[in-house]
Amino acid sequence: MKRLRNPRTGIAQGDIEIFADYVDNGPMWTGEGPRERRKQIRFDEKFSSAPAVQVSISLWDMDSSAAIRAEIVAEDVTRTGFDIVFRTWHDSRVARVRAAWMAIGELPFDDDWDVE
Repeated sequence: MKRLRNPRTGIAQGDIEIFADYVDNGPMWTGEGPRERRKQIRFDEKFSSAPAVQVSISLWDMDSSAAIRAEIVAEDVTRTGFDIVFRTWHDSRVARVRAAWMAIGELPFDDDWDVE
Protein backbone atom coordinates (compact mmCIF):
# COMPACT_ATOMS: atom_id res chain seq x y z
CA MET A 1 0.00 0.00 0.00
CA LYS A 2 1.33 3.42 -0.91
CA ARG A 3 0.45 6.31 1.37
CA LEU A 4 0.43 9.83 0.02
CA ARG A 5 1.46 12.78 2.21
CA ASN A 6 -2.18 12.97 3.10
CA PRO A 7 -2.26 9.99 5.49
CA ARG A 8 -5.88 9.26 4.59
CA THR A 9 -5.26 8.36 0.93
CA GLY A 10 -3.94 4.94 -0.06
CA ILE A 11 -3.04 3.32 -3.36
CA ALA A 12 -2.88 -0.45 -3.78
CA GLN A 13 -1.89 -2.09 -7.05
CA GLY A 14 -1.01 -5.41 -8.57
CA ASP A 15 -0.72 -7.55 -11.69
CA ILE A 16 -2.15 -11.07 -11.72
CA GLU A 17 -2.77 -13.91 -14.15
CA ILE A 18 -6.51 -14.48 -14.54
CA PHE A 19 -6.22 -17.75 -16.46
CA ALA A 20 -4.07 -19.75 -18.91
CA ASP A 21 -6.58 -22.04 -20.63
CA TYR A 22 -4.26 -23.06 -23.47
CA VAL A 23 -2.36 -25.21 -20.95
CA ASP A 24 -5.25 -27.63 -20.30
CA ASN A 25 -7.61 -26.84 -23.21
CA GLY A 26 -9.94 -24.94 -20.89
CA PRO A 27 -13.22 -23.33 -22.00
CA MET A 28 -11.79 -19.88 -22.78
CA TRP A 29 -9.52 -21.55 -25.34
CA THR A 30 -11.77 -24.31 -26.68
CA GLY A 31 -15.32 -23.13 -25.92
CA GLU A 32 -17.83 -20.89 -27.66
CA GLY A 33 -20.59 -18.60 -26.49
CA PRO A 34 -20.58 -16.51 -23.31
CA ARG A 35 -17.72 -17.35 -20.93
CA GLU A 36 -16.51 -15.69 -17.74
CA ARG A 37 -13.57 -15.95 -15.33
CA ARG A 38 -13.30 -14.28 -11.92
CA LYS A 39 -10.22 -13.69 -9.80
CA GLN A 40 -10.61 -12.50 -6.23
CA ILE A 41 -8.21 -9.77 -5.10
CA ARG A 42 -7.59 -8.99 -1.42
CA PHE A 43 -5.91 -5.75 -0.38
CA ASP A 44 -2.91 -5.90 1.98
CA GLU A 45 -4.64 -3.30 4.17
CA LYS A 46 -8.32 -2.36 4.54
CA PHE A 47 -9.59 0.90 3.14
CA SER A 48 -12.06 2.82 5.34
CA SER A 49 -14.65 2.64 2.54
CA ALA A 50 -14.80 0.94 -0.87
CA PRO A 51 -12.05 2.45 -3.07
CA ALA A 52 -12.16 3.39 -6.74
CA VAL A 53 -10.69 0.48 -8.74
CA GLN A 54 -9.23 0.53 -12.25
CA VAL A 55 -8.56 -2.73 -14.12
CA SER A 56 -6.73 -3.17 -17.43
CA ILE A 57 -5.37 -6.05 -19.47
CA SER A 58 -1.59 -6.30 -19.08
CA LEU A 59 -1.26 -9.43 -21.26
CA TRP A 60 -3.61 -11.15 -23.62
CA ASP A 61 -2.91 -14.11 -25.82
CA MET A 62 -5.75 -14.46 -28.32
CA ASP A 63 -6.32 -16.58 -31.42
CA SER A 64 -6.42 -14.36 -34.50
CA SER A 65 -8.75 -16.58 -36.55
CA ALA A 66 -11.88 -15.06 -34.93
CA ALA A 67 -12.89 -11.59 -33.83
CA ILE A 68 -11.43 -10.55 -30.47
CA ARG A 69 -14.31 -9.93 -28.09
CA ALA A 70 -13.48 -9.19 -24.46
CA GLU A 71 -14.54 -7.23 -21.41
CA ILE A 72 -12.62 -6.78 -18.16
CA VAL A 73 -14.18 -5.09 -15.12
CA ALA A 74 -13.92 -4.77 -11.35
CA GLU A 75 -17.00 -6.07 -9.51
CA ASP A 76 -18.05 -6.49 -5.88
CA VAL A 77 -15.63 -3.80 -4.64
CA THR A 78 -15.41 -3.62 -0.83
CA ARG A 79 -13.01 -2.20 1.78
CA THR A 80 -11.05 -5.46 1.71
CA GLY A 81 -10.95 -6.40 -1.99
CA PHE A 82 -12.80 -6.98 -5.26
CA ASP A 83 -13.26 -9.41 -8.14
CA ILE A 84 -11.60 -9.00 -11.52
CA VAL A 85 -14.05 -10.32 -14.11
CA PHE A 86 -13.02 -11.21 -17.65
CA ARG A 87 -15.72 -12.07 -20.19
CA THR A 88 -15.72 -13.16 -23.80
CA TRP A 89 -18.40 -14.49 -26.14
CA HIS A 90 -19.24 -15.95 -29.54
CA ASP A 91 -16.27 -17.75 -31.17
CA SER A 92 -13.40 -15.79 -29.57
CA ARG A 93 -10.55 -18.02 -28.40
CA VAL A 94 -8.54 -16.73 -25.46
CA ALA A 95 -5.38 -18.60 -24.47
CA ARG A 96 -4.46 -16.48 -21.43
CA VAL A 97 -5.04 -13.14 -19.75
CA ARG A 98 -3.18 -11.16 -17.11
CA ALA A 99 -4.68 -8.03 -15.53
CA ALA A 100 -3.16 -4.98 -13.87
CA TRP A 101 -5.23 -3.21 -11.22
CA MET A 102 -5.08 -0.11 -9.04
CA ALA A 103 -7.29 0.88 -6.10
CA ILE A 104 -7.32 4.41 -4.69
CA GLY A 105 -9.28 5.32 -1.60
CA GLU A 106 -9.51 6.60 1.93
CA LEU A 107 -7.55 4.78 4.62
CA PRO A 108 -8.30 4.43 8.32
CA PHE A 109 -6.51 7.07 10.38
CA ASP A 110 -5.26 6.94 13.96
CA ASP A 111 -7.47 9.89 14.96
CA ASP A 112 -10.63 8.13 13.74
CA TRP A 113 -12.91 6.80 16.44
CA ASP A 114 -16.39 5.41 16.42
CA VAL A 115 -19.04 6.83 18.72
CA GLU A 116 -22.34 5.02 18.92
